[in-house]
Amino acid sequence: PVEAPASRPGAVQIRRASDSHFYADTRVQGAQIRMLVDSGASLVALTRSDAEAIGIDVDSLPVGGTAQTAGGPVPMRMVMLDSVNVDGIEVRRVEAAVIDADMGVSLLGQSFLAKLDAVNVEGDMMTLR
Repeated sequence: PVEAPASRPGAVQIRRASDSHFYADTRVQGAQIRMLVDSGASLVALTRSDAEAIGIDVDSLPVGGTAQTAGGPVPMRMVMLDSVNVDGIEVRRVEAAVIDADMGVSLLGQSFLAKLDAVNVEGDMMTLR
């Protein structure tokens, strides 16, 4: 399948949180999910609870490998998300994994970020475009 380019109304700026990370308020298939921006994650990684909140039947998804977590390897269940949107920057058909471990927060990884024109960090501000 051909990947659709991201639709970009401009730049989105995200301020660094007090824990030194960047968090994006995303809309995934119409539902709001707060995600940690993680350029080291190859995929968007959803927690089970976030996946279930957007209507994904996690147990019906195929296991597509394992994710290495601090607690050891855990199964990844693969899913294709129709749309991931960060303040108007939308990417369609985003590969993702549901991680059945206590990650605490979903991750906005490279399957979204790599489709953008740029991801820049200057001081305490991240810019997505």
